[in-house]
Amino acid sequence: MKILLFGKGGQVGWELQRSLQPLGELIALDFDSTAHAPYDTLCGDFTNLAGLTETVQRVRPDVIVNAAAHTAVDKAESEPDLARTLNALAPAALAQAAHSVGALLVHYSTDYVFDGSGSTPWAESDATGPLSVYGATKWEGEQLIATHCPRHLIFRTSWVYAARGGNFAKTMLRLAQERERLTVIDDQIGAPTGADLLADVTAHAIRQVMAHPADAGLYHLVAAGETSWHGYAKYVIEQAQYAKEAIKIVANVVDPVPTTAFPTPAQRPLNSRLNTHKLQSTFGLQLPHWQTGVARMLKEIL
Repeated sequence: MKILLFGKGGQVGWELQRSLQPLGELIALDFDSTAHAPYDTLCGDFTNLAGLTETVQRVRPDVIVNAAAHTAVDKAESEPDLARTLNALAPAALAQAAHSVGALLVHYSTDYVFDGSGSTPWAESDATGPLSVYGATKWEGEQLIATHCPRHLIFRTSWVYAARGGNFAKTMLRLAQERERLTVIDDQIGAPTGADLLADVTAHAIRQVMAHPADAGLYHLVAAGETSWHGYAKYVIEQAQYAKEAIKIVANVVDPVPTTAFPTPAQRPLNSRLNTHKLQSTFGLQLPHWQTGVARMLKEIL
């Protein structure tokens, strides 16, 4: 099996380089990639749609995995054209190219395609209603992939973190060492999901879909359980306090506040719960609780 991975330098892309290796030959590209042995000229730049198409035609992979995206949610509000290019038009180009060479296309989307109303976990079949440019462009990307490449796996996920790179937990740990009192939003509910979990489930799903093509489609993929950003922050700080020899925590109060306390250019969904029953039943998986993955990540960085 030959796999072409885009976005190898991101949190998910980095983990995918590990999880996809056992499946076959892996060609991994980043935004500035121009070649990959034995290919002299390849393109990983998502603003170069023709270059992406040519790369797929040159490599002729069995599977294309797209881990590249415009993920700066607030910045997308001021650069909607770039966000649309990276999140919708480039995936569409990959979808058309994948279909032309008979490849399976794997893509990642987001809970931001929903409007965040209610408190019931969103199912794949629920009506969408993005509140932001980021959410709207990711939703358009989903639609374009489904239109141009029937052989696809789209995983909607939320609150992604990894030990590598910046993340919410690292920010909370830094602030907890600087301030005695923190304020964190408590009315957005979701499930922190590790990039390593996304990568491992992706590899499992690819292997199954290559053998059973009917299992392709759209799936929700997040860790089990739910929490608020406030609950997430408290858990992170409590875990750090247990490791007192490794980090000095001075914060003794974490106050809950509503989303309105921190105005942002992009509106966030309050209900980011995703129902993963379809994924677990189709692929025979049991998703770990969000605390399991976060605790593992903290052990790596503390």
